[in-house]
Amino acid sequence: VQLQASGGGLVLPGGSLTLSCAASGSSIRSYTIGWFRQAPGKEREFVAAFGWSGNTKYTDSMKGRFTISRDNAKNTVYLQMNSLKPEDTAVYFCAATTVVWGRVSEDARYLYWGQGTLVTVSS
Repeated sequence: VQLQASGGGLVLPGGSLTLSCAASGSSIRSYTIGWFRQAPGKEREFVAAFGWSGNTKYTDSMKGRFTISRDNAKNTVYLQMNSLKPEDTAVYFCAATTVVWGRVSEDARYLYWGQGTLVTVSS
């Protein structure tokens, strides 16, 4: 599967942004799709995941602000981000895995990665 992340940009604090992760070469329903982010000088961290069966998982600090969803017809997973803060500034990556659900927050378990899309939250 090939993944293409898009939708990043510059947004004001408190604003919203929706990232897209479009898959090709295979059905996105065959994978768990995860979103990760990496801020400058920091390690890559887990943001959210959408399981092949429809399960969702979020990092605690993003619950209530971020929503992950999937459009099977478009073979795309989305990350809706609301109430953005400057500390959300990072390069966001989407990735695909078939690992068991309990390990979907581990980036090392993902085999397929899209290129990153930069999100900058600044006034």
